[in-house]
Amino acid sequence: MKNITLAIDDETLEAGRAYAERHQTTLNALVRDLLAKTVNTDRTATVAEMFRLMDDAPGRSRGKRWTRDELHARR
Repeated sequence: MKNITLAIDDETLEAGRAYAERHQTTLNALVRDLLAKTVNTDRTATVAEMFRLMDDAPGRSRGKRWTRDELHARR
């Protein structure tokens, strides 16, 4: 695990420490968890958008059942 340095104003730092204490965690764990949730949410949204684009892409078979020969035909 890597260490990083953050610049944060005193008021936010104290509020973060108080929040972490109320939730029986550390400020370090709080920041780490919030960052992980943000990144994972972004990844989930990206994957959902990729599937939406694939579903809407032109040339989709729209229920056509392909035969093995059609799938492996050489052009």
